[in-house]
Amino acid sequence: MACANCRLKATRTRQSTEPGVLAMNGAVNNLPNVAIVGRPNVGKSALFNRLIGRRTAIVHDQPGITRDRISAVCTRGTQPFVVWDTGGIAGAGESELAVQVRHAVQEAIHNSDVLFFLVDAKDGLAPLDQELARMLRKSHKPVVLVINKIDTEKHENLAIDFASLGFQQSNSISAEHNRGISELLETTGQLLPSPTGAREIKPQTSNLKPPVAIAIIGRPNVGKSSLINSILRSERAIVSELPGTTRDSVDISYERRGQKFLFIDTAGIRRRGKQSSSVEVFSVMRAERSIRRADLSILIVDLTIGVTAQDKRIAGLIQKAHKAALVVLNKWDLVKPKRKEKQTIAQLVGDTRARIFFLDYAPVLIASALTGENIEKLFAFIEKVRRAAQQRIGTGVLNRLLRGAVAANPPPMISGRRLKLFYAAQSRQGTSGTRDRPLQSPEFVLFVNEPRLLPETYRRYLEACIRKAQPYPGLPIILTLRPRSKNIARASRSRTK
Repeated sequence: MACANCRLKATRTRQSTEPGVLAMNGAVNNLPNVAIVGRPNVGKSALFNRLIGRRTAIVHDQPGITRDRISAVCTRGTQPFVVWDTGGIAGAGESELAVQVRHAVQEAIHNSDVLFFLVDAKDGLAPLDQELARMLRKSHKPVVLVINKIDTEKHENLAIDFASLGFQQSNSISAEHNRGISELLETTGQLLPSPTGAREIKPQTSNLKPPVAIAIIGRPNVGKSSLINSILRSERAIVSELPGTTRDSVDISYERRGQKFLFIDTAGIRRRGKQSSSVEVFSVMRAERSIRRADLSILIVDLTIGVTAQDKRIAGLIQKAHKAALVVLNKWDLVKPKRKEKQTIAQLVGDTRARIFFLDYAPVLIASALTGENIEKLFAFIEKVRRAAQQRIGTGVLNRLLRGAVAANPPPMISGRRLKLFYAAQSRQGTSGTRDRPLQSPEFVLFVNEPRLLPETYRRYLEACIRKAQPYPGLPIILTLRPRSKNIARASRSRTK
């Protein structure tokens, strides 16, 4: 049963300031919705990208690439609307995964104000098109028959084949070549309802508090989508035993007790050598990009297998991006012992920390996405990281701390020279150079004689000394070294007199 203080947003769209996308607190929920529906490989993702003005959905010749629903705001027409890219609906004899895709499409149809029924002019009218037409008519929603791949005037006569479907509104387009898109938007504008609260929409968002962006990262089939479904208490993300079900990185907005979150469900990251297609390469690139744009990454590890070499590689991506991190050991329901549960948990956490020693700042949670066990604790971990991100070490305390550390264990000699620390201060802007993100990793600027004289082992020593004063759970500590300047050296000498 859903928590009374938790509310799943009706419209789950990417919060962005990129061209063609509105990023407004709650305003998106007042916009009308348009779903793109059609059989596989008719160009739904290509049309989606064309409408929003950038490549968000993966476009590929292989049928069935889009499985999850993804959404963004189209602002190209007279009235903005949320456009949904849905998975291609298969026909008779469809697999369990295809059934889930069909269910997700039906949910998108139910929640939409206008439907784009996309067909392929070059393939002609297919039996599945006729089946979909019957399903769309039953929805009693305005339907625009969008005949795609009319790339030139010579192809316009191909649209005649679809007249038998009997839809009143019809537009011929080429999503790839931007042909007929303006006419399609004009037709859509005539069918869209007026958005409620439209007067409240404001283009300026500088005073809005952004949600905490959380990327769910891991190997294929470790339970990433299952974890999101367990959090949201719905079947929002498609879950399948087939590895690689999620190909796009899907953004899902969620509000819990007044705190806004943006969960990024990513494709499973395989080893480069085992990727079977260019689509999987693109999916992995999306997942890596999701780590960089997230505030916090949650690494999911399959407890039935344990930490693998690939898990360590993914953890390395998080470390390289200097991002806040949590580790969730999933599928606890499959390995949970009947006796000595606490000892088993301690051993599993210890083994995980030993295997991913370079991500030792990340808290480890043992949970089951399937049963929901310990999922609530995940938010307590996130809140702990958020509070830690707000902690600062005073400049005086920091300098005394680091000078004591250097005195107790001097830096090693390198080419006859030794690192000298003149002054240190905690940066106020964080690693991204902005103050508006909710989970900034702490950055400390060290003014030294020569940055190249700091070996990695001594860097880790200084980081460990800082953590003794302020643990910063879940957050990497960033040390930025700057070479000596006369002013800094003079100030340092005056303080020591």
